[in-house]
Amino acid sequence: MAKKSKEFDNQIARNKRARFDYEIDKTFEAGLQLCGWEVKSIRAGKANLSDTYVIIRDGQGYLLNANITPLASALTHVIPDPTRTRKLLLHRKELAVIHGVLSKKGCACIPLEMYWKGPFVKIKIGLGRGKKQYDKRETIRDREWN
Repeated sequence: MAKKSKEFDNQIARNKRARFDYEIDKTFEAGLQLCGWEVKSIRAGKANLSDTYVIIRDGQGYLLNANITPLASALTHVIPDPTRTRKLLLHRKELAVIHGVLSKKGCACIPLEMYWKGPFVKIKIGLGRGKKQYDKRETIRDREWN
């Protein structure tokens, strides 16, 4: 029996549109500051990274618009917010690089995928520029050719 690839064993969610809409230059690995109900929901596979982006505010990185749907049996005493702003756990040097790139016009910071690394939830974020329409057509042509 063949073993599965480790990449797919620990993957939680992937932003499929990110590499199509953006030309990614550099990637970083960041931790996420989560609540207990969010970890339970992620283990149940209820995370979604579509239409998600990263901002730098007051020297800290934040993940905006990530949807983690709460489980029905997760909480009774707290009202969960599925799209709340979550803090990213990054080093200062990484935050400085991201802030420098985001200050340029046309650059964006996009989450690419969410995965498990041991008991921790990590997120891979990419820095890049938005693709033009002709670049997207070229990507489709290359994919279909292969």
